[in-house]
Parts: sequence; structure tokens; C-alpha cells
Amino acid sequence: MPFSVAKEWEVRDISGTSFADSENVQNEILDAHDGSKDTLLLCEFEPVLTVGRAGEAEQYKGLGLPIFEVARGGKATFHGPGQLVAYPIIGLKDNSRDLHAYLNGLEEALIRTAADFALEGTRDPRNTGCWVNGRKLASIGVAVRRWVTYHGVAINVMTDLDWFRRFDPCGMEPDVMTSFARELNNPPSMHEVKEKLARNLRVVLREKE
Repeated sequence: MPFSVAKEWEVRDISGTSFADSENVQNEILDAHDGSKDTLLLCEFEPVLTVGRAGEAEQYKGLGLPIFEVARGGKATFHGPGQLVAYPIIGLKDNSRDLHAYLNGLEEALIRTAADFALEGTRDPRNTGCWVNGRKLASIGVAVRRWVTYHGVAINVMTDLDWFRRFDPCGMEPDVMTSFARELNNPPSMHEVKEKLARNLRVVLREKE
């Protein structure tokens, strides 16, 4: 089932933009969304902690990281160098207004991206994301406004995993997080993962297979 049915599909790489500015970019696209164009934002941030609707920002104030309370679901997670963040901003129409199916679609795109680099990604019915060898390679946290999706996924390419050991990522034990660099002797570059993830999101969310 295609989730994106807009006439246009734009991919924008805004890596290097601050997290605060990326929030502004998302909101600008949301406010202007009229159903004619869906957008995929690709980002790589300086170190920040984001806290979703299920978390409490107050408990993380001693970490020495900028903290942002955001509209997505879930608890706290880290964004920083070596991690690819992707925000599909998509107008859901008719039968595609199924958030469980949409989350499954995001998981499928992440699993395909892991497979592109010879890793077997799996699902955990209790925790959305992409799991490899029992560890979490990628996280998902979405929000919806007027049936337009925003926020999205974060996949660890060569992320410094020590950042996750400072807190309970997504409410779990810190050592659960992994990356391409941890799982592979010859990990892909950020550019390679961007290309594959952008393609897989387009195929899964937009194209009829």
C-alpha cells in the first residue's frame, strides 16, 4: 500500500543544520503541505538528546547535552555525528491513514537498508525499529498533524555508541544500541547509507511493488 500519493516527492539533505533549525524546517513544510508534494528530509546533527511524549526531560538535565522536547512518540534518544536521521513528511490519504501500517512500512525500509549491507534486520513486536543480532540498529519515532506525518527514523552508521550509555535510550538498557560500524568489519559510508535509505523509503512508502 503506498502511503505517499502526492504528485511530487522531494528529497532534501539538510545535514549540518542544527536540530532546532531542522524542527523549524519540518514545521514550515507541515504548514505549507497541501497534498501536492511530499518531502523526505535527511539529517545528521551535532550531539543532542530528544525527549518524546512518553519521556520526562527533567530527568536528563545532568547529561551535558542540549535537550529538546519533541512531538514524536517514545522516550529519550540521542542524535549526533555518524547517525542518519530521516524525516518523511507525507500526507496520508484514505486507506493509508493507518499508523500501525505506516510504522511497519518504516521498519521495512530500515530492514531493507540493513540487508543492502549484508545485515539481517528484524522486528521486535514490543519495540519498533530495526534490530540486528539482538541489538537496535535503528529507532523510530513519529508524529502526525492533520494526517501529515513528521519526525521519523534514526539509523546508526558510525555513531559513537558511548553517548547512549549516558542514559536509557528509548527506555532500554544502553548496551542494546548498535551501528553498522559495530556490526561490520567494513561498514558503509554515510553517503552510501543515505542513498540506500532514501531509495528504500521511497519504494516502500510511495511505490506499488
